Amino acid sequence: MAIRAVLWDVDDTLFDYTTADRAGMRAHLVAEGLLEGYGTVEEALAHWRRITDAQWARFSAREATFEEQRRDRVRVFLTRPELTDDESDAWFERYLGHYEAAWALFPDVLPVLDALAASHRHAVLSNSSVHVQERKLRTLGVRDRFEAVLCAAELGVSKPEPRAFHAACEALELGPHQVAYVGDHPEIDGRGAAEAGLLSVWIDRVGVYDGGHDGSGRHRIASLAELPAILDTDTRFGAPSTFR
Repeated sequence: MAIRAVLWDVDDTLFDYTTADRAGMRAHLVAEGLLEGYGTVEEALAHWRRITDAQWARFSAREATFEEQRRDRVRVFLTRPELTDDESDAWFERYLGHYEAAWALFPDVLPVLDALAASHRHAVLSNSSVHVQERKLRTLGVRDRFEAVLCAAELGVSKPEPRAFHAACEALELGPHQVAYVGDHPEIDGRGAAEAGLLSVWIDRVGVYDGGHDGSGRHRIASLAELPAILDTDTRFGAPSTFR
């Protein structure tokens, strides 16, 4: 059956999160006078990323709320467990100011949304919160491209659990076999969507894997410019992939 809708991840799929996070954190650390404790900016950024990943895992496992994982990122990074919620929130808000100043879409996003506007419905499924992603999409000027924005914080379930993908399909009133999912993480997005029965498309912008359709049920692309061809030629059921 033809693919009728595309579900999109946001961070590092539509939105260049990695670049914005690095630029924002660097500016924030300079403003806060915190770079002196690190040998290089890269070391500080790597430390922040490790803490972010660990706290996000707690949120995904429902061991912490969205707000709690943010506050704990600050406490761990500063090695100041005694910080109050208000103090942690204020520090994170100052970081957000620098981070948001660096927000940008990837250059292939608007062309592919334009190309698919008339042929497919579009929605977002993110492991973030609706408040965060709605604001991001509006600021980036693309919120009106998506008929729904669904996020783990409100759904109560995170990717790669099939229930997250199925909840998004239900919101669109479509079966999983009628929906494609596009995301940047090979397991959370790529394998998760495939195992949930969606047409899975992994956007591998940094070239981690170079093998096209890899046998796991997911398709690999290096640019969103390749997506329209995949939606027209669904090879999930054994036909050879036509892209590399």
